[in-house]
Amino acid sequence: MTEKKWFLVDAKDKVVGRLATQIATVLIGKNKRTYTPGTDNGDFVVVINSDSLVFTGKKLQHKFYYKNTGYPGGLRSKNAGDLMAEDSPEVLKKAVKGMLPKNKWQDILISRLRIYGESNHPHKAQKLESLEV
Repeated sequence: MTEKKWFLVDAKDKVVGRLATQIATVLIGKNKRTYTPGTDNGDFVVVINSDSLVFTGKKLQHKFYYKNTGYPGGLRSKNAGDLMAEDSPEVLKKAVKGMLPKNKWQDILISRLRIYGESNHPHKAQKLESLEV
C-alpha cells in the first residue's frame, strides 16, 4: 500500500464533466506510475468553490437527476439548475461517482472525495498539494 497524498482542486469556473474525469483519475490512482487494476493506489481530493461550477450548453435546464422513493409513482426529478442552487457539491459528487468503477471500490473511492461550496475547508493540516486541472 502506497502513501496517500492529499490534492486540492479549485473548481472556480470549471466545466463539471471535465473536472470530474480528472478527479476520478486521481481517486482511482491512474495518474501514478505504480497503477495496477485491483489495487488501492488512489489519493484524497479536496474540492473548493463548487458553487461556481459551469455547465456547457443548455444543460442547466435540460439535464435531469432522478431518484426513486421505492413507492409506486415515487420517481422524483430535478434539473441541474435547481440542484446547483440547492446543493452544488452533490452535482460534482454525482458526476465523479458515475465515472468510478462499478464494483466494491466505488464506495471506498468516493469516500476520499471532499467537496466544499466555498473556499473554506477543514483540511489545512493534511499538507495539500495543488492539482492543476
